[in-house]
Amino acid sequence: MSVSRSNISLLIADKSRMGCQLMATALRRSRYGLTVLDCVLESAAVLRTLKENRADVAVISAHLKDGPDAGFDLTREIRTRYPTTDVVMLLDSVEPSAVIEAFRAGATGILSRDDPFQVLCKCIYVVSQGQVWAGSRDLRFALDALRQSACALNKSPSGSAKVTKPANTLTSREESLVDLVAEGMTNRDISRHLHLSEHTVRNYLFRIFNKLGTSTRLELALYVLHRKKAGRIHTDSSPEPLLSDDAEEKLPQVR
Repeated sequence: MSVSRSNISLLIADKSRMGCQLMATALRRSRYGLTVLDCVLESAAVLRTLKENRADVAVISAHLKDGPDAGFDLTREIRTRYPTTDVVMLLDSVEPSAVIEAFRAGATGILSRDDPFQVLCKCIYVVSQGQVWAGSRDLRFALDALRQSACALNKSPSGSAKVTKPANTLTSREESLVDLVAEGMTNRDISRHLHLSEHTVRNYLFRIFNKLGTSTRLELALYVLHRKKAGRIHTDSSPEPLLSDDAEEKLPQVR
Protein backbone atom coordinates (compact mmCIF):
# COMPACT_ATOMS: atom_id res chain seq x y z
CA MET A 1 0.00 0.00 0.00
CA SER A 2 1.23 3.47 -0.86
CA VAL A 3 0.23 6.70 0.81
CA SER A 4 -0.29 10.09 -0.82
CA ARG A 5 2.37 12.69 -0.01
CA SER A 6 0.58 15.26 2.10
CA ASN A 7 3.35 17.74 3.07
CA ILE A 8 2.33 17.72 6.73
CA SER A 9 4.35 20.21 8.76
CA LEU A 10 5.53 19.07 12.20
CA LEU A 11 7.01 20.47 15.36
CA ILE A 12 8.66 18.04 17.78
CA ALA A 13 9.30 18.62 21.49
CA ASP A 14 11.07 15.99 23.58
CA LYS A 15 13.06 15.87 26.81
CA SER A 16 16.40 14.91 25.24
CA ARG A 17 18.16 16.39 22.22
CA MET A 18 19.26 13.00 20.97
CA GLY A 19 15.77 11.53 21.19
CA CYS A 20 14.30 14.58 19.52
CA GLN A 21 16.76 14.53 16.63
CA LEU A 22 16.41 10.79 16.09
CA MET A 23 12.64 11.17 15.93
CA ALA A 24 12.90 14.07 13.50
CA THR A 25 15.25 12.17 11.19
CA ALA A 26 13.02 9.09 11.14
CA LEU A 27 9.87 11.12 10.49
CA ARG A 28 11.48 12.99 7.59
CA ARG A 29 12.33 9.65 5.99
CA SER A 30 8.84 8.21 6.39
CA ARG A 31 6.48 7.74 3.46
CA TYR A 32 3.85 10.10 4.86
CA GLY A 33 5.13 13.39 3.46
CA LEU A 34 6.22 14.88 6.79
CA THR A 35 8.17 18.12 7.05
CA VAL A 36 9.81 18.75 10.43
CA LEU A 37 9.95 22.51 11.04
CA ASP A 38 11.86 22.33 14.30
CA CYS A 39 12.93 20.01 17.08
CA VAL A 40 13.09 21.59 20.54
CA LEU A 41 13.38 20.67 24.21
CA GLU A 42 11.46 23.34 26.15
CA SER A 43 7.95 24.81 26.17
CA ALA A 44 9.10 28.36 25.47
CA ALA A 45 10.97 27.22 22.36
CA VAL A 46 7.83 25.47 21.08
CA LEU A 47 5.75 28.62 21.42
CA ARG A 48 8.41 30.74 19.73
CA THR A 49 8.55 28.36 16.78
CA LEU A 50 4.75 28.24 16.41
CA LYS A 51 4.61 32.02 16.43
CA GLU A 52 6.97 32.13 13.45
CA ASN A 53 5.92 28.95 11.60
CA ARG A 54 2.50 27.43 12.19
CA ALA A 55 2.73 23.63 12.23
CA ASP A 56 -0.08 21.27 11.23
CA VAL A 57 0.80 18.88 14.06
CA ALA A 58 2.93 19.23 17.19
CA VAL A 59 4.36 16.03 18.66
CA ILE A 60 4.77 16.83 22.35
CA SER A 61 6.35 14.62 24.98
CA ALA A 62 4.71 14.78 28.40
CA HIS A 63 8.20 15.06 29.88
CA LEU A 64 10.16 18.05 28.57
CA LYS A 65 13.40 19.63 29.70
CA ASP A 66 11.48 22.19 31.77
CA GLY A 67 9.59 19.56 33.77
CA PRO A 68 8.27 15.98 33.90
CA ASP A 69 4.69 17.14 33.22
CA ALA A 70 5.45 20.29 31.22
CA GLY A 71 3.99 18.75 28.07
CA PHE A 72 0.45 18.84 29.48
CA ASP A 73 0.59 22.57 30.23
CA LEU A 74 2.23 23.21 26.87
CA THR A 75 -0.54 21.32 25.07
CA ARG A 76 -3.16 23.52 26.76
CA GLU A 77 -1.23 26.60 25.71
CA ILE A 78 -0.97 25.43 22.11
CA ARG A 79 -4.67 24.61 21.89
CA THR A 80 -5.52 28.06 23.26
CA ARG A 81 -3.09 30.18 21.24
CA TYR A 82 -2.77 28.09 18.06
CA PRO A 83 -6.04 26.11 17.66
CA THR A 84 -5.23 25.08 14.08
CA THR A 85 -2.24 23.07 15.33
CA ASP A 86 -3.23 19.60 16.51
CA VAL A 87 -1.24 17.93 19.27
CA VAL A 88 -0.04 14.34 19.51
CA MET A 89 1.13 13.55 23.02
CA LEU A 90 3.82 10.97 23.76
CA LEU A 91 3.30 9.46 27.20
CA ASP A 92 5.96 7.71 29.24
CA SER A 93 3.16 5.98 31.13
CA VAL A 94 -0.30 4.98 29.92
CA GLU A 95 -1.74 5.09 33.41
CA PRO A 96 -5.34 6.37 33.48
CA SER A 97 -4.36 9.65 35.13
CA ALA A 98 -1.85 10.47 32.35
CA VAL A 99 -4.26 9.52 29.56
CA ILE A 100 -7.13 11.54 31.04
CA GLU A 101 -4.87 14.54 31.60
CA ALA A 102 -3.73 14.37 27.96
CA PHE A 103 -7.34 14.37 26.77
CA ARG A 104 -8.22 17.26 29.07
CA ALA A 105 -5.22 19.23 27.87
CA GLY A 106 -6.56 19.00 24.32
CA ALA A 107 -4.46 16.29 22.66
CA THR A 108 -6.08 14.77 19.57
CA GLY A 109 -3.62 11.90 19.40
CA ILE A 110 -2.25 9.85 22.32
CA LEU A 111 0.62 7.40 22.09
CA SER A 112 2.86 5.46 24.43
CA ARG A 113 6.62 5.52 23.98
CA ASP A 114 6.38 1.73 23.80
CA ASP A 115 4.37 1.91 20.55
CA PRO A 116 6.22 1.11 17.30
CA PHE A 117 7.55 4.06 15.30
CA GLN A 118 5.24 3.25 12.38
CA VAL A 119 2.27 3.79 14.67
CA LEU A 120 3.51 7.32 15.38
CA CYS A 121 3.61 8.03 11.64
CA LYS A 122 0.05 6.77 11.18
CA CYS A 123 -1.13 8.75 14.21
CA ILE A 124 0.34 11.99 12.84
CA TYR A 125 -1.26 11.42 9.46
CA VAL A 126 -4.69 10.63 10.91
CA VAL A 127 -4.63 13.60 13.29
CA SER A 128 -3.59 15.93 10.44
CA GLN A 129 -6.76 14.87 8.61
CA GLY A 130 -8.93 16.20 11.42
CA GLN A 131 -9.47 12.87 13.16
CA VAL A 132 -8.59 11.53 16.59
CA TRP A 133 -6.13 8.76 17.40
CA ALA A 134 -6.60 6.85 20.65
CA GLY A 135 -6.59 3.22 21.69
CA SER A 136 -9.68 1.51 23.04
CA ARG A 137 -8.11 1.32 26.48
CA ASP A 138 -7.43 5.07 26.44
CA LEU A 139 -11.04 5.73 25.48
CA ARG A 140 -12.30 3.53 28.31
CA PHE A 141 -10.25 5.64 30.71
CA ALA A 142 -11.83 8.80 29.26
CA LEU A 143 -15.35 7.36 29.43
CA ASP A 144 -14.87 6.31 33.04
CA ALA A 145 -13.71 9.83 33.90
CA LEU A 146 -16.65 11.33 32.02
CA ARG A 147 -19.08 9.05 33.85
CA GLN A 148 -17.57 9.90 37.23
CA SER A 149 -17.80 13.62 36.47
CA ALA A 150 -21.44 13.23 35.43
CA CYS A 151 -22.23 11.36 38.64
CA ALA A 152 -20.57 14.09 40.71
CA LEU A 153 -22.56 16.80 38.95
CA ASN A 154 -25.82 14.90 39.46
CA LYS A 155 -25.39 14.73 43.23
CA SER A 156 -27.19 17.21 45.44
CA PRO A 157 -25.31 18.85 48.36
CA SER A 158 -26.93 16.32 50.70
CA GLY A 159 -25.37 13.49 48.70
CA SER A 160 -28.61 12.14 47.27
CA ALA A 161 -28.85 11.68 43.54
CA LYS A 162 -30.96 14.13 41.61
CA VAL A 163 -32.53 13.64 38.21
CA THR A 164 -31.59 16.31 35.73
CA LYS A 165 -33.08 17.03 32.36
CA PRO A 166 -30.92 18.61 29.69
CA ALA A 167 -31.76 22.25 29.36
CA ASN A 168 -31.16 22.09 25.60
CA THR A 169 -31.78 18.88 23.69
CA LEU A 170 -30.35 18.37 20.22
CA THR A 171 -32.50 18.45 17.13
CA SER A 172 -32.55 15.44 14.82
CA ARG A 173 -30.27 17.28 12.37
CA GLU A 174 -27.84 18.14 15.16
CA GLU A 175 -27.84 14.51 16.34
CA SER A 176 -27.05 13.40 12.77
CA LEU A 177 -24.18 15.85 12.59
CA VAL A 178 -22.76 14.68 15.94
CA ASP A 179 -22.85 11.07 14.71
CA LEU A 180 -20.89 12.08 11.60
CA VAL A 181 -18.30 13.84 13.73
CA ALA A 182 -17.94 10.65 15.80
CA GLU A 183 -17.38 8.69 12.59
CA GLY A 184 -14.35 10.89 11.92
CA MET A 185 -15.74 13.12 9.19
CA THR A 186 -14.24 16.56 8.68
CA ASN A 187 -16.42 19.65 8.23
CA ARG A 188 -15.94 19.36 4.48
CA ASP A 189 -17.01 15.70 4.51
CA ILE A 190 -20.08 16.55 6.57
CA SER A 191 -21.04 19.44 4.29
CA ARG A 192 -20.97 17.12 1.28
CA HIS A 193 -22.82 14.34 3.10
CA LEU A 194 -25.62 16.61 4.37
CA HIS A 195 -25.60 18.96 1.35
CA LEU A 196 -24.77 21.96 3.52
CA SER A 197 -22.13 24.66 3.25
CA GLU A 198 -19.08 24.37 5.48
CA HIS A 199 -20.12 27.65 7.08
CA THR A 200 -23.47 26.12 8.04
CA VAL A 201 -21.74 23.04 9.43
CA ARG A 202 -19.50 25.24 11.60
CA ASN A 203 -22.56 27.11 12.88
CA TYR A 204 -24.25 23.81 13.74
CA LEU A 205 -21.15 22.67 15.63
CA PHE A 206 -21.00 25.96 17.53
CA ARG A 207 -24.61 25.51 18.69
CA ILE A 208 -24.00 21.86 19.58
CA PHE A 209 -20.92 22.76 21.63
CA ASN A 210 -22.99 25.34 23.52
CA LYS A 211 -25.86 22.94 24.16
CA LEU A 212 -23.70 20.05 25.37
CA GLY A 213 -21.10 22.12 27.16
CA THR A 214 -18.34 20.63 25.01
CA SER A 215 -15.54 22.34 23.15
CA THR A 216 -13.81 19.71 20.98
CA ARG A 217 -14.70 17.03 18.43
CA LEU A 218 -13.26 14.42 20.79
CA GLU A 219 -15.75 15.39 23.49
CA LEU A 220 -18.55 15.03 20.93
CA ALA A 221 -17.29 11.53 20.09
CA LEU A 222 -17.25 10.64 23.79
CA TYR A 223 -20.80 12.00 24.07
CA VAL A 224 -21.91 9.58 21.35
CA LEU A 225 -20.17 6.64 23.03
CA HIS A 226 -21.67 7.55 26.40
CA ARG A 227 -25.13 7.85 24.84
CA LYS A 228 -24.84 4.46 23.16
CA LYS A 229 -23.60 2.84 26.34
CA ALA A 230 -26.41 4.38 28.39
CA GLY A 231 -28.94 3.24 25.81
CA ARG A 232 -27.39 -0.24 25.61
CA ILE A 233 -26.77 0.12 21.93
CA HIS A 234 -24.23 -2.45 20.77
CA THR A 235 -22.23 -2.36 17.57
CA ASP A 236 -20.28 -5.13 15.89
CA SER A 237 -17.08 -3.10 15.72
CA SER A 238 -15.55 0.00 17.25
CA PRO A 239 -16.40 3.33 15.56
CA GLU A 240 -14.27 4.06 12.52
CA PRO A 241 -12.19 5.83 11.61
CA LEU A 242 -12.18 8.09 14.65
CA LEU A 243 -11.59 5.57 17.41
CA SER A 244 -10.17 2.49 15.73
CA ASP A 245 -7.01 0.91 17.12
CA ASP A 246 -6.05 -0.31 13.66
CA ALA A 247 -5.66 2.75 11.46
CA GLU A 248 -4.76 0.99 8.21
CA GLU A 249 -8.23 1.69 6.83
CA LYS A 250 -7.82 5.38 7.63
CA LEU A 251 -5.00 5.81 5.15
CA PRO A 252 -5.81 6.81 1.55
CA GLN A 253 -4.72 4.30 -1.07
CA VAL A 254 -3.46 5.43 -4.44
CA ARG A 255 -2.90 3.40 -7.55
